[in-house]
Amino acid sequence: MTGPIENGIAPACRALIAPIEMAANRQAYFIGKPNPLMMRHAQKRLNASPEDTVIIGDRMDTDIVAGIESGLDTVLVLSGVTTLESMATYPYQPRYVLTGVGDIPAEVPPLRVRP
Repeated sequence: MTGPIENGIAPACRALIAPIEMAANRQAYFIGKPNPLMMRHAQKRLNASPEDTVIIGDRMDTDIVAGIESGLDTVLVLSGVTTLESMATYPYQPRYVLTGVGDIPAEVPPLRVRP
């Protein structure tokens, strides 16, 4: 996996951990995106259900996968890494595709707020 940096793309966590896994002969357990554990923990802390939660992100391979695997609605914003052209190459798709986060109030239905 890769991640965006100022001058392009750099190896991300998985690429950096792979040599350590090989040396230790053990597989790392990742808690960050797209692992749904992080989203489930946040929902529990906020007393929110999947129906009341949406994930918004600019990466298909982390943000949108995390939402899908967590059973959440997904919003892809095209103001970051992913383009419409690259989005079309994935076998899964977000529920909403927006130009940027400024479009969220007009395009994404309001969610219930729980006490």
